[in-house]
Amino acid sequence: CLFGLGGSFYLSRIASEPVTSIKGDMCGSQKAMVWSGITSYCYDCAQIDGCGFCGGVCTPGNNSGPGLSKDAVCPATSSEWSYSSCTNPYGWAAVVFMVGYLLAFGIGMGALPWTINSEIYPLKHRSLAVSFSTAVCWIFNLVVSATFLSISSAQVLTSYGAFWMYGIIAFLGLVWLYFALPETKGLRLEEIEQLFLRPEDNRAVRENDTRSGRLPKMTQVAPDGALTLDS
Repeated sequence: CLFGLGGSFYLSRIASEPVTSIKGDMCGSQKAMVWSGITSYCYDCAQIDGCGFCGGVCTPGNNSGPGLSKDAVCPATSSEWSYSSCTNPYGWAAVVFMVGYLLAFGIGMGALPWTINSEIYPLKHRSLAVSFSTAVCWIFNLVVSATFLSISSAQVLTSYGAFWMYGIIAFLGLVWLYFALPETKGLRLEEIEQLFLRPEDNRAVRENDTRSGRLPKMTQVAPDGALTLDS
């Protein structure tokens, strides 16, 4: 859905009216990190402060209209002045992908991390570990919220570039979780704890129990991920 959101913004750009004439140096280009910055479409023109689009012309202006006489700037066949935004034939696509993203997030990443987060830590460290992980979650929420407008600006990654970046990060996270996160369905908390133990952790637990006079059966994790009990 994040890639779809980025694609809908990109289509909005290339589907907007092309710029055939530019009035004033300020409307000809803008600083850009990942694209040329040259004003080629109405979408590009509307991203420049103090510039608007009318009938194929990108010219200085404001919300009220172009800085010069409208009749002198806009072709006689066109009277529509676009400032800050342009006609978007793919606006529906952005809405569809946004709703799809919110639905998928609510089912998956919105709830499951909190469930898994409450299971995977040893009981004696659970409260502290959950506190740290919750703090990290909200710190990164703050970082994303505080940087989105800057990242999605035309001078940095553009709107579509920002969503594609988020999509790449989400995809890499999905791949990592697929290989790193074991299945915990149907397991007791003690068994889940064993899934995250390394071989040296098992030895340390056994030595500690031996010194304390307790010799319980130890749960071992086989190479195939199955749980076995030592006799």
